[in-house]
Amino acid sequence: MMNENIAERQAVLYTIKTEIIQRLNIQKETSQIDDDTALFGNGLKLDSVDATEIIVLLDKVFDIQVAESDDPSYMRSINNLVSFVIQKKHASR
Repeated sequence: MMNENIAERQAVLYTIKTEIIQRLNIQKETSQIDDDTALFGNGLKLDSVDATEIIVLLDKVFDIQVAESDDPSYMRSINNLVSFVIQKKHASR
């Protein structure tokens, strides 16, 4: 079970990094983005337009709809986003 979780996390992590790079035109490789990189501020320096794009990404790539009631901290870092995706996927099973 543990290895399955690690594999799932790695897969989601890679997908999120790849999608963010492609959709938001970030001039980096997936390997250059640390898992704890902040999405805003000093990290990837994203803005509110990018935040909207991430919500679209979650919907299109992972079939996850973000609810008003969701804690917005999922947008804090790459790792937070990955945890959010995994938590949502498991909740919908």
